[in-house]
Amino acid sequence: MKPSFDLKEEKLSLKNESTKLTVFQTWQRSGSCPEGTVPIRRIRREDLLRAKSVQQFGRKPPEVVLKSNTTIEHKDGQLPSINTTALAMPVIVNRSAATLVTVGYNYIGAKADINVWTPNVEAQDEYTTAQIWLKAGPGDNFESIESGWIVNPQLYGDKRTRLFAHWTKDSYKTTGCFDMTCSGFVQTSSQYLLGGSIEPVSTEFGQQYYLTVGIYMDPNTANWWLKIGKDIPVGYWPASTLLFYLNHSSTLVEWGGQVYSSNVKKKPHTKTGMGSGQFASGLRGNACSMDNIAIVDFSMQLKYPQWVGTWADEQYCYTALNYQEGYGKLPIFYFGGPGQNYNCP
Repeated sequence: MKPSFDLKEEKLSLKNESTKLTVFQTWQRSGSCPEGTVPIRRIRREDLLRAKSVQQFGRKPPEVVLKSNTTIEHKDGQLPSINTTALAMPVIVNRSAATLVTVGYNYIGAKADINVWTPNVEAQDEYTTAQIWLKAGPGDNFESIESGWIVNPQLYGDKRTRLFAHWTKDSYKTTGCFDMTCSGFVQTSSQYLLGGSIEPVSTEFGQQYYLTVGIYMDPNTANWWLKIGKDIPVGYWPASTLLFYLNHSSTLVEWGGQVYSSNVKKKPHTKTGMGSGQFASGLRGNACSMDNIAIVDFSMQLKYPQWVGTWADEQYCYTALNYQEGYGKLPIFYFGGPGQNYNCP
């Protein structure tokens, strides 16, 4: 019912310690779940009717991948890197991402404070996320566990910002789902609702709100725990029944945003926004951010990744920027964009 590990934080002096305003879930206004029960979002008939098929309900659509790969390399202006090897990134036709990436080590956890916004979603069958991915396995058949916030009108029936979790063990082909829409994730907490709306959301140059998300493997069981807010375990993905490569560790971690649409990487481009809907160069109060980014390795310590690189599929539509405000502070990762604009027709 709870993880068996305790994480230590490395280099506490480097934390971005500014006081953060955190979000709550709307359903909590009506009360809470009794001890020994968990909140589960009701699946209604109209939810199923919005799906393209019953089989596809509650799942990320399969990736449509081109055979050619592009590469991501460490660039000047990012953190010093001892690993400058180029990383091949598949070209995915129906998704556009802007992410911070670390790869090449054995990661058993990742976290971030994710800035919360409600970007525009143009069409009902599109969605936009701000999230963390932990992945392992071959590029065309990887395993992934994920969490963050999402605006997904086809799944949830509205354009509100919601907490989500997702998993797959075959690159979204036939396995996995959002939240509790299929068996897989085991919820243990009565405090958080997967798929539940969250508020308040940030406003441009106004108050900023954050959702802390952490995903960690229990080294004693190999189960992957999702923690939200002030280190509250929400539940876990059981390694014994779900995972193979992730039974040991993750080899790639990503932080950032993703837009799903059949109208990315083509003209006319979707107007669905990522993050705040503003480009990363807008920085704090304008662009969506993630800070206090950390990974966990087998030292069982939270620490900033040794190597990071930024990646944006469509740099004129959505951008990524890892920005260090000053000496002695951890970088803050900014990402997002409006989608269609003058330079992204």
